[in-house]
Amino acid sequence: MHEKLTCYIIEDEHLAQEILEEYIRKVPFLELKGTFASPLEAAGPLQQDKPDLLFLDINMPDLDGLSFIPMLNPKPLIILTTAYDQYALKAYDLEVKDYLLKPFTFERFYKGVLRLYQEQGPAPRYTPEKPEERAEAKNEPEYIFLKVGHRIQKVATRDILFVEGMKDYLRIHTPAEKIMTLLSFAKLEELLPAQDFARVHRSFLVALDKIDHIEKNRIQIADQLIPISDTYAEAFYKMLKGLQ
Repeated sequence: MHEKLTCYIIEDEHLAQEILEEYIRKVPFLELKGTFASPLEAAGPLQQDKPDLLFLDINMPDLDGLSFIPMLNPKPLIILTTAYDQYALKAYDLEVKDYLLKPFTFERFYKGVLRLYQEQGPAPRYTPEKPEERAEAKNEPEYIFLKVGHRIQKVATRDILFVEGMKDYLRIHTPAEKIMTLLSFAKLEELLPAQDFARVHRSFLVALDKIDHIEKNRIQIADQLIPISDTYAEAFYKMLKGLQ
């Protein structure tokens, strides 16, 4: 994991700049490297410094933030800061890491940057974890945002029973509903806490704490029997053994 995430701010409002600078100074794993009033002003320094994280406003003169993102190469992690909520779907398509709706609190800011910081560390999916270490893991994501049709839906990770592959879509099963999203298993696994979920089949990913029992390479969750394929069996059982 990086010791610190280096940051740029691109924001044309002076007060918003000051608030972001103050928030960044409070976070020990963030290091502010530059503040700019427009994407055009920041373009050269971005290429030279290659910061890890960019706090980017949307509505700015000359060039708006959403139009600037596809021009970035390499592209840093991006958190959008805006007073308008209608850009959330477009931001999702551009793989923006977070969307801070002004005015946002320090608590909301910190929650977003902490998640990003933790994601930068190596996270092997099947490294056994001691029970006491698992009990102390308090900073795992409590919810994820998924594109569902023409909206972005918030899904609590604790509600997920299992995930089923449906060709180009995933069907996420919860006690209350089944959610269809156009997403790959690989991308979903990046969003979910690795120690709580396991891939057991090319078409299934399960929540470990929702397993009722396992018999003859089949997992019972609620009223569903889920197969464990040979491809995933060894890693899955090794993971279970590490949790005992």
